[in-house]
Amino acid sequence: MSAEATNPGNPEAAGRKRGRPRPALRGLRRIGRAALLGPTARDGLPDALEHVAKVHRRHHPDADLDILSKAYQLAESSHRGQLRKSGEPYITHPLAVTLILAELGAETTALTASLLHDTVEDTEVTLDQVRTEFGAEVCYLVDGVTKLEKVDYGAAAEPETFRKMLVATGNDVRVMSIKLADRLHNMRTLGVMRPEKQARIAKVTRDVLIPLAERLGVQALKTELEDLVFAILHPEEYATTRQLVRSYAGRPDPLAAIAGRTRTILADAGIEAEVLVRPRHFVSVHRVLLARGQLTGADLGRLLVLVAEDADCYAVLGELHTCFTPVVSEFKDFIAAPKFNLYQSLHTAVSGEAGEIAETLIRTHQMHRVAEAGVIALGNPYAPTDGADAPEGERADPTRPGWLDRLLEWQRTTPDPDTFWTSLRDDLAQDREITVFCTGAPADGAPDGSAGPAGGAIGLPAGASCVDGAYARHGEAAHCCIGARVNGRLATLGTVLHDGDSLHLLMAPDSAAGPSPEWLDHARTPAARLAIARWLARPPGGGEPPAAPAGQGGERRRAPGHRPTGPDRQAAASGLAVVDLPGAAVRLAGCCTPVPPDTVTGFAVRGGTVTVHRALCPAVARMAAMGRQPVGVRWRGAGKGGHGCRVTLLAEAFSRPHLLADLTEAIAAQGAAVVSAAVEPPHEQLVRHTYTLHLPNAAGLPSLMRAMRQVPGVFDVLRAGRPRPAAAMRP
Repeated sequence: MSAEATNPGNPEAAGRKRGRPRPALRGLRRIGRAALLGPTARDGLPDALEHVAKVHRRHHPDADLDILSKAYQLAESSHRGQLRKSGEPYITHPLAVTLILAELGAETTALTASLLHDTVEDTEVTLDQVRTEFGAEVCYLVDGVTKLEKVDYGAAAEPETFRKMLVATGNDVRVMSIKLADRLHNMRTLGVMRPEKQARIAKVTRDVLIPLAERLGVQALKTELEDLVFAILHPEEYATTRQLVRSYAGRPDPLAAIAGRTRTILADAGIEAEVLVRPRHFVSVHRVLLARGQLTGADLGRLLVLVAEDADCYAVLGELHTCFTPVVSEFKDFIAAPKFNLYQSLHTAVSGEAGEIAETLIRTHQMHRVAEAGVIALGNPYAPTDGADAPEGERADPTRPGWLDRLLEWQRTTPDPDTFWTSLRDDLAQDREITVFCTGAPADGAPDGSAGPAGGAIGLPAGASCVDGAYARHGEAAHCCIGARVNGRLATLGTVLHDGDSLHLLMAPDSAAGPSPEWLDHARTPAARLAIARWLARPPGGGEPPAAPAGQGGERRRAPGHRPTGPDRQAAASGLAVVDLPGAAVRLAGCCTPVPPDTVTGFAVRGGTVTVHRALCPAVARMAAMGRQPVGVRWRGAGKGGHGCRVTLLAEAFSRPHLLADLTEAIAAQGAAVVSAAVEPPHEQLVRHTYTLHLPNAAGLPSLMRAMRQVPGVFDVLRAGRPRPAAAMRP
C-alpha cells in the first residue's frame, strides 16, 4: 500500500549514492515544496501540478489540462492532513506517480486516474463521486488500482486474489501501468523502513512486478526497479558493481570513439540519424560480468542509433556492417519479428579498430518510445479512431500484448486457483524468448495432415518443444497434433525448438485424436500444460470431443492417467467389432491392431471391457496359458472391411537417406494418415520403422503394404504382433 512508503531524506542524494543521475528528482522536489505550500493557483494551474503539466505537454501538446487540475484539487483536498511516514504531505505520492507516468508519455485519462488512485481507498471519496465528476473510464481505472492495492503479492498470496488482479489488468492495461509507477515511487522512498520490510517488498517486486513490467514492455520502469531491488537484496554485489562502474569513469570511453565514427559514416551516406551512447544499468552490468568473467569499457554501455523510418534502420545496419567488422552471432531482427511485449529494434555488434566490441541497437524514434514505455506509449487503447465501427460499450484492446490474452484464457479455463497460480509463476519466471516460424497451408482436415492458420511467427520460451508450438499456434485444436517437421525434417513432438526454427505441424484427420500423458514431459509453456491436463483429467462421459458422432462420444472420453493414443482411443467408438458379452465395452488391442477381416478373439479385462486381439497375437497365447477364457468376437458388416480403422505396421529396410520421407509419401498416396511413427537406430545398415496408420477402409490394407514394400530399400512390411522368424532382420 502506498501509504506505507517513507522517505529516507534527500532524494537527490539517494540518487547520487546509486551512481545514476535522476533528472526527475528536481521535479519531485519542486512538487514536494509546492505541496507544502498548498494548492495556490498560478495561470490556472496549481503550483504543484506545473511540472507535471509541462512534461505532459511535451508528449501531448493539445492535452486538456483542466481535468488534471480538477483531479489534483480533489486529491489534495481529500488527502489534506494525511502524512507519509517521512512526514511529507501525502499528496506528494500521487503527484510523483503522475509525474513518472507523464515522463513516459501516458495520456490524460491515465494521469487523471493516477492523481486519484489512492482517494477511494484512503479518503471519503467514493467511486460514484469519481464517476460523476470524471467519467466512467477514470472511475474504472481508479477502481482497478484500488483492487490492486489490496493484493498481497508475496509467497503467501491468495491465488484467487491474484486472479482478480489479472482480470482488472486484462480489461485495461493502464491499471497495471499505474500500479507499476506507484511501486517505483515507493521503492525510491524505501530507505527508512526496517530492513526486513525492505527485503519483503523487494522480493515481491522482483518476483511479480518486474516480470509484469517486462511483459508490458515498460523497460524504463523495469530497469530502475531492477537496480533498486538489486541494491536491497544483494548489497555486496551492488556495491562491487557500482565501484566497478566508477573505476571506468576517468578512462577514455571506447564507445564514444565508435559513436563518433558512426555519425561520420551515416552522415556521408546521407542517413539522418541520432547516435547515442546508452549506459547499462547496474543489473545489466552485473549480468555481463557473470557471463564474461571480466569487463572492458565497451561493456558498460551500448550504442543507440535512432532514425525516422523503418527502412532507415536497415540502411544503418548495412553501413555499419560495411564499415565495421560485424559479430554475426549477435544479430537479431526484432523489427520483422517483434518480441512478445511489442519491442522492436535491430540488434547487432561491431568491432572497433582496437578490437573492442560495441553492441548496437537500431530503431526508429517511435520504436524507441515504445521500447521505453511499452503499453504506456500507446495511449488510450479505447479511444475512437477514424473509421472505427466498434459497438458501443465494447472494450476491445488492440494494444494488449498476446501473453496477457493467454493469462486471461488460463484464468477462465482453470478452475483450480493453485494450478493457475503455479502456471502463472512459471510463466513469469521465463526470462528468454525464442521466435519460431510456423509454415503450412490453412487446410483443416486436409489429407496431408496440415491444419490451422497459414504461417506466422510465434514467441515461445527458450527450451520449448513442438508440443508448446502446437498449442501456441492452434490452442485446443493442438490435441489432434500427431507430428511435426522442424526445418523441413520430420521430428517428434518432444523435439526442442531453437530461435529461428521453422515448424510445420501435422494434424490428425479425425477429431478423436488427443494428447498422451508423455506430452506433459515435453510441455514447457503453462498454456500447453493446462490444456493437456484438462484433456487427460476428463472423466468418462464428458463433453469432448465436440465433433464425436451421437452416441459415440462417451466412449472417447478418458479417465485421468489413461493414454488416449492409437487404436485404444479409436476402438470403443469405432463400432467395428461385436463381442458375445452383453453390455461390455470393446477395445481393439494396441499390440496387434486387428482390422477386418483378421481372425480375432477377445478377453475380458478390468472395468467390464473386452480387448480384441488378432488370433496370431502373442498376447492370446499368454492369456490362454493363464487360463483366461476367450470371448467370441465378430466383425460388424460380415467382415467386409468397409469401416475406417487403425493398424500398426513394421517396415524393415536398408538404412539410406530419405527413406522415411519416401515411406511417408507412399503411405499418403494410398490415402492413409500417419497417426504416429517411430524409427529405431540403424544396426548393421538395417533399420526398422514402426507406423500407426489410419485407413479409411480396412480393405485397402493389402495394397498399402504392397506399396510400402515397393519403396527402394524396403525388404519387408509386417503387421504388429505377428510372430517373427529368428532371421527377421535379414534380407
